[in-house]
Amino acid sequence: MVDFAQRDPMSPAFWDERFERNFTPWDKGGVPQALREFAAASAPLATLIPGCGSAYELAFLADAGWDAVAIDFSPAAVVAGKAAAGAHAARVVEADFFSWQPAQPLQLIYERAFLCALPRAMRPQVAARWAALLAPGALLAGYFFFDEAPKGPPFGIGRSELQALLEGDFECIADDAVSDSIPVFEGKERWMVWRRR
Repeated sequence: MVDFAQRDPMSPAFWDERFERNFTPWDKGGVPQALREFAAASAPLATLIPGCGSAYELAFLADAGWDAVAIDFSPAAVVAGKAAAGAHAARVVEADFFSWQPAQPLQLIYERAFLCALPRAMRPQVAARWAALLAPGALLAGYFFFDEAPKGPPFGIGRSELQALLEGDFECIADDAVSDSIPVFEGKERWMVWRRR
């Protein structure tokens, strides 16, 4: 069991400590299959990856011609993200999701362990910010972690709670099983695509 000084996931220092000590059990170490399939079936989209961590997906999407930017409020995560992004390192930015502004309208927000990284009380603010950043027709797509365990992160969500959180602003248009989950998420995540109403 690793002992950490930082206990508040709302603080960048919480995540800095974990990246600096190489304790990142949420990190797949690559690009998940459902995102690969989604990108292959889609025209390139102006994309935001919030809470990007190591940002493997950023490099993948940028290599495919997507106008993608990845943000994280943890300086150590940004260092890891820039390293993983290689030639696209400039697209990894230290920023707070709740105040960051896109240079152009977004067509996609990619969700990967961002919602479940934040305390449950933050969920309404996250959903409101997703809705504020996306125009009607734009997409929120990615992985949603369903779990009832009280401790986290990751903080799981119930299916009915997620539906209630998003249905006012989004319509679910895809909900699929995930075949390549890492252990911390195995059997508890779904690939979902939500369209902004």
